[in-house]
This record gives sequence, C-alpha cells and structure tokens, in this order.
Amino acid sequence: MATMTIKNIKTSIGVAILVLATSLTSCVHQLDTVPVDPREKTKDNTYTDLASYQQGLSKLYAGYATTGQQGPAGDGDLGGIDEGASQYLRRLWEAQELPTDEAINGWTDPGQPSMSFMNWVSTNTLIEALYNRVIYQVTICNQYLRDTKDAPFEEVKAYRAQARFLRAFSYWHALDLFGNIVPFVTENDNVGSDLPNPAGELGGTELFDYIEAELLAIIETSAEEQLIDANAGLVGQANKGAAYMLLGKLYLNAGVYINQDRLTEAKKYTDLVVSNYTLVESATQDYTAYETLFLADNYLQHKEIIFAINFDGNYTQTYGGTTYLVCASVGGEMDAAKYGIGGGWGGNRSMPSLYELFEDGNENQIDPRGLFFKGNKREVTDYREFTEGYGIEKFKNMKSDGSGATRLDFVDTNFPVFRLADALLMQTEIDYRLSGSASNLNVKKLWDRVGRTGAVPQISEEFLLAERARELYWEGHRRTDLRRFGQYSNGTYVAPWSYKGGVVDGKDVDSKYELYPLPASDVGANPNLKQNPNY
Repeated sequence: MATMTIKNIKTSIGVAILVLATSLTSCVHQLDTVPVDPREKTKDNTYTDLASYQQGLSKLYAGYATTGQQGPAGDGDLGGIDEGASQYLRRLWEAQELPTDEAINGWTDPGQPSMSFMNWVSTNTLIEALYNRVIYQVTICNQYLRDTKDAPFEEVKAYRAQARFLRAFSYWHALDLFGNIVPFVTENDNVGSDLPNPAGELGGTELFDYIEAELLAIIETSAEEQLIDANAGLVGQANKGAAYMLLGKLYLNAGVYINQDRLTEAKKYTDLVVSNYTLVESATQDYTAYETLFLADNYLQHKEIIFAINFDGNYTQTYGGTTYLVCASVGGEMDAAKYGIGGGWGGNRSMPSLYELFEDGNENQIDPRGLFFKGNKREVTDYREFTEGYGIEKFKNMKSDGSGATRLDFVDTNFPVFRLADALLMQTEIDYRLSGSASNLNVKKLWDRVGRTGAVPQISEEFLLAERARELYWEGHRRTDLRRFGQYSNGTYVAPWSYKGGVVDGKDVDSKYELYPLPASDVGANPNLKQNPNY
C-alpha cells in the first residue's frame, strides 16, 4: 500500500479555499466562482446550473495552485506528506531545477538532498508526491469530463476543451518526468473497475500520441469542444496560444520522448505563438521590463505571458507555489521586505555555474537579466549553508509601482508557465536544428529589452543552451533543456556543476536519472506497472 494517499475534493469549501475565483484574473475582473467537487455528490446534484459547471472547472485550475480544501494546510488532497511540500508547482519546480546546474537547496528533510544531488531512489517521498499530484490532476480532469458529457449548456463545450488541455498538460509532465510507462486513464475508463495499465512500453509513443491528438482536437476550428483564440480570455485561462505552445514543446522534445524528429511541426506551432504575442518592453520607475514579468501584478503582462499558474495571497494560500519560490529564496542577509514578504525560509540559491553565464570571465556581470544577491558567497562547498551560492531575486511579492502586495505571508505573484521569450528561443533553436544555422534576431530582441550591449554571437548549440538559462533560469525548464541538448547525464556536463552526483565538485551520474522512478509503493500495488530501468 502507498504511504501517500489521494483524498477526495470536498463540496463544502471554506472561505480560505484556494480557488480559481481570484486566480484566473484579467486586468480588471475576477472570475467569481467557487470550485466544487465533481465527485462528492452525484453529477445530477452537483451540476444544476451553468455556474456549477464553472465551479467544477475552477477546481481543475486550482489543482495547480492549491493543496487542499482550506489552505494553506489542514485538509489536503494528498496524505502522507507535509501539505505544503506536496503542492504541484513546488514539486514540479524542484524536479526541473534542483538536479541541474541552476539551483541548489540546503534543507535536510527526508528526500530533499537527493533532489539536488541527483541520486534519488524509488522510495523518495518528494518524487512520490510529484507523481501523485500529476496523477491526481489527471483524475479530476477525467471525472469532470465524465460528468459534463451531456451538459445542457452550450458554454460547457468550451469548459470541456479547457479540461482536456489541462489533462494534456499534466500528461505532458508525466511523459517528461516519468516516461511512457505511467498509468493511463481517460474519462472512458470506469472508475475503480480495474487497476490502470501503463500508457505503453518504455520508449513507446502512446502517451505522446495521445497528448498530441488531444491538443490538435481542441484547436481545430470546426470542433465542438474548442479552446478560445490565442491571447484571449482571462489571465491563466487555457486558450489556443497555450495549446500551440504545448504542442511546440512536445514536438521540440520528440527526439527525447519518442526518438523521432518532429521539428517541422514544432516550427509550425511555435511560429503561431510568436505571431500572437508581444514582448513586454516597458519598464517602471522601480523595475525593468524583464523584472515586471515576475512581480505580484504580472497579470498585466498578459501580452507576453501565454499561460500562468495564478496565485492570490488571500485566496490561494499555500506553502508551495510562488510563496515557496519567493520565501525559500530569501535568507541570510537578504532583506525580506525588498521581496514583499515578512521573512525568508533560507533554502534555494544559485549554483556558481549559473552566474558564470552572466559574466565576462572576470566575475563582472554583463547581462542585466541576472538578478543575483551577491551578499552570499559565490561558491557552494556546503549545500546546507544558505549563504553559500548567490541568492536569486527573480520572483518578488512586490507590484510594479514599487508597492507591496496583498500580504507578507502569502504571495500574489503568478507563475509564468509559458511566455513569448521562451517561444522566441525555441523558434531560433528549431531553425538551427533544421538547417544548421539560424538568425540571431530573436536573441537580439531579448538583449535589447534588458540593455545588454555587444554583438550577439553566432548561433550554436552551446550558445542556445546558455541563452535559455540566461532568459529562463528558475522558471522550471532547465532539466528538460539539458536532456534535449544531451547535457544531463552519463558522462556529460559535469564541471562546474557543483554537487552533481552528491559531491562538491560534481561527478558523472547514470543515465537512469534521465527519468524519475515510479514510486515503489505504486509499482508494488499495481502489477500492471513496470519500473523505469535500474531503479
């Protein structure tokens, strides 16, 4: 039996429930709904009017930001783990950033050092929580789609398209993190009748094909269940732009996922993203244009931010999410008030290898996108010491006018899952991979935005990987990027990657760490599942 259990979503929801009601926001409006449990009652009792269908959809969005029913803790969706540590974004961010050359964490909680050391095992509690969050999110999407199949309101077709996007989004995380062998269930499977089967064999295409088909279906202009147009709707709402971006990501990484070249399709959908969004270029008195993308009112930057996980200090209270990203990054001599919080947790900071990407070779920073706190030591010789490793000041709980956010203990800042700058770098990478050369115009746009001077070098794989880190560090892309560029495991890219493999100077790690293990408890409980190799 698994030690971590998945709990039902309750229909009775307290005032502090972490909801889409205030997390899906436009510049002036809030979507005024309260999520309901699509399973606690029968669907006939739960879905009685259009608002109740909106409330059911709200829970699906809230699943990326919240951990349970009352927030920040006390009635969690998952059991067997600290509720805040189980939060979807927190688990995903750590899986994508800590076992890379960008970040390190100094805590010694069970399973935590292994995330930074890249030496985890199949009983790691934090990996189990990540796996369960992903599967839980797919489960509630499936149930919503079951219960809304015959809805009497035309508007529900658009809600269902969003639910299908969110399910594909989580299945993409499953594919990227765990591979094609994860349990695969849709709304067409009966609940609890049989143990779920894996999507397919390791290295198979089944899950990739499913994600692709679902995304293509909901952007089809003749489809009944169709997403709204790109750059339309509320901030954080799934639209065609988000689907284009996810398709671009899926196809760009197809060589890793299914050993196929799908760059032509990657180019098609990445180009669509670029044609529908614009870079934020306006600075404020207190912050650069780049910095405004990571502030408490970054919903204002919806022309660049394509899809976000949204947070509100009053209504999405969690010890994960951007509260975690801000608070865990502050400690030592860092002034918590500068970041809009009451105090830091002293956990995450940068690796020396990250800062090297922003300097001229003599430790002089030449790229303004590097938002470092240099009161810490640069080198990391003891991972437990927060003051070793420059602090990162990227995410703040401050507004672009310099004022504070809602409160000091929980953060208002939305997390930008997809943004245009990423698409521009993807576009350049795709062109390079297709033809062996690419224009540096997109990179120049990013440099010009922050005022970086000098000529942009000729495009190469090494430069592209470094530039992605300079623009996108700590946004949850690095592990996937390192895998795609062949720089993650098995004898590659060790120095100067501190603590890779659990030693200060870094060492080679086995290629098995390219994928995370399925939790041993789940494999033991379900004989249909197979473990990833060598775990």
